[in-house]
Amino acid sequence: MPVKNISTEDFIAMATTFKGLGDGTRLRILAALFEGEACVSDLEAVTGISQSAVSHQLRLLRNLKFVSAKRVGQQVFYRIDDDHIGDLFERALEHARHMDHRS
Repeated sequence: MPVKNISTEDFIAMATTFKGLGDGTRLRILAALFEGEACVSDLEAVTGISQSAVSHQLRLLRNLKFVSAKRVGQQVFYRIDDDHIGDLFERALEHARHMDHRS
């Protein structure tokens, strides 16, 4: 794709997406959510991250529209809300593993 066909807004949106994926904690939460819906306490147990840290990262992921939430009684369950995030995650993992094998 020629660069001239990419708008400034597109570049900003791309950078925002990469920033959203540019944190190991958020990636661990996303990896857990690829397994299915989860509440904060489930994510805390799976990731080993404190409840407040999980909640903070989920707020950022929701603002980016990477994940969505639904309330069931007293609990809120989170899920991946954009299939593109899974694609980007897989590509980044493939790239990381590829770079490991090049050393």
